[in-house]
Amino acid sequence: MQAAQPQSAQADAGQPDSGQPQHGPSDHPKVPRPKVGVLLANLGTPDGYDYWSMRRYLSEFLSDRRVIDYSPWKWQPLLQTVILTKRPFTSGAAYKSIWNEAENESPLATITKSQTAKIKAALQARYGADVMVDYAMRYGNPSTRSKVEAMTAAGCQKILFFPLYPQYAGATTATANDAFFAALAKEKWQPASRTVAPYFDRPDYIEALAQSVERAYAAKDKKPDLLVCSYHGLPQRYLMEGDPYHCQCQKTTRLLKERLGWQDSEIMTTFQSQFGPEEWLQPYTVEEVARQAKAGKKSIAVCAPAFSADCIETLEEINEEIKESFEEAGGDDFTYIPCLNDDDAHIEALTTIISENLAGWI
Repeated sequence: MQAAQPQSAQADAGQPDSGQPQHGPSDHPKVPRPKVGVLLANLGTPDGYDYWSMRRYLSEFLSDRRVIDYSPWKWQPLLQTVILTKRPFTSGAAYKSIWNEAENESPLATITKSQTAKIKAALQARYGADVMVDYAMRYGNPSTRSKVEAMTAAGCQKILFFPLYPQYAGATTATANDAFFAALAKEKWQPASRTVAPYFDRPDYIEALAQSVERAYAAKDKKPDLLVCSYHGLPQRYLMEGDPYHCQCQKTTRLLKERLGWQDSEIMTTFQSQFGPEEWLQPYTVEEVARQAKAGKKSIAVCAPAFSADCIETLEEINEEIKESFEEAGGDDFTYIPCLNDDDAHIEALTTIISENLAGWI
């Protein structure tokens, strides 16, 4: 029996640059040079802030059973006939207030592109051109399926899928993975795949968070009375059903406090963006900042450790609505600390996570 050729020898025999197997028939389909794909994923963005762009985006988002798990028989008539009649106008106005008009896209799209470019440069400097790096959105464009199709067409026989959520939640990480697996199911030649685990307690992620807080505090004349770590909310019921998100958020805040060397009274965890009539994880950020102002804490800072990139929930909800709640309750000094975005320490942490997950593949 002939021994298997080393990969380099196989590549030479297969004439990868021509895309044509040496011993295949002349009409054999071209096979591109094998690559490893790294596909970053974030929540999503509408294509514009006009009514129909917002309606398409919100319909896809709010129809996800991971996000809203009510019976479709009850939920969809309410969603399509009531909620999506009005909400695209209010959401569109919110997006318009933060829209990147120069690039005609949302800030999330702009930041994700920059993150991807920096991670791609770092990985290709380390591994060469045989690593393909791209990004997708769970809702809106570019879709996960379109990017999986592009990667397989380019020769990615292995794909590492990286949902950019530090803390795991069924409504974020799991639904992103669902979309990835559904895209793989459509491929004739299905690549090997891996997904990246949550990184809420990694020292390099906590260090990047801590540095961002220290920079913001150093720029102020006086240290704020309180740092509010505001995480995106989930129904309380999800926690009771086994979703680990609440516990992972609490641990991120605790590790950040320990890294900063602070007391418990200087930092707290809250949750924002509640939706619908049922109880969500508490305390609610919008209510808690007002309570803190009335209790005498007139200077606060707010960060958003669950978001890898600034978006509507941070730039509009935190820096406008939540700020307004604080000031109306008597607060004097409100500081929003931006997400880690394409900060060098953040990019280094994400690149390290990717490299660890590529072990054995490249």
